[in-house]
Amino acid sequence: MALDEPLEEDMTFTDRDIKFVIDKKLFEEVKPIRVDFIEAATGSGFKLTSNLAAGAGCCGTCSC
Repeated sequence: MALDEPLEEDMTFTDRDIKFVIDKKLFEEVKPIRVDFIEAATGSGFKLTSNLAAGAGCCGTCSC
């Protein structure tokens, strides 16, 4: 996740007054995407779910 300005190759969505920006090619690979805010005893944060295959991504793990 990054905080920067949208690029020409990005798609922009707004849902509940929140703006989301994603690379068009990546969006085609992972759609649909679901973003939820989770609160639990262990902490809180955003949970993203998509059709991206396990182990896929920039380096194959979420710990890059």
